[in-house]
Amino acid sequence: MRNLIIGFVLAFVVIAVGGYLYLAGGYFPVATASGPFPFETSIAHMALDAVVNKEAPKNSPIAADDASYAAGATVYRENCAVCHGLPGQPETAIAQGMFPKVPQLFKGKGVTDDPAGVTYWKAANGIRLTGMPGFKSSLSDTQLWQVSLLLANADKLPAAVRTTLSEPLPIK
Repeated sequence: MRNLIIGFVLAFVVIAVGGYLYLAGGYFPVATASGPFPFETSIAHMALDAVVNKEAPKNSPIAADDASYAAGATVYRENCAVCHGLPGQPETAIAQGMFPKVPQLFKGKGVTDDPAGVTYWKAANGIRLTGMPGFKSSLSDTQLWQVSLLLANADKLPAAVRTTLSEPLPIK
């Protein structure tokens, strides 16, 4: 039994030292142009999905109506579009240089299949190690819900809101 315990301790030490040398030797992929570390994507998605499913609100405290969509479009343009894009606009240089790739929320299905509460949670809390900031300290709860409702209903927005979203971002 003693040899078994020594074997486990030794194996742990070898793995820990090997991991340290791998990281300290500069072999871990850290550049945005590098591919993901083995299992990185699946582990990150598993953890994110578990937390979001547990913590995301189930119901919005504000109505999903034209006024909310219009306000959400303004919030989105000012805070989200530089990374997540606008309908009919090319991907920005900022978005092109990010890893992991930033979802372009108005291309394809976007997040219209996500409940608004899931988008709210992601916008409020951010997602570690992705470049996605948490906005709960810089946007109000109402603004977070407005942009979340906008995105959840992006496939059925009124023409005025689509027009607001399709205007190019000002060059800064």
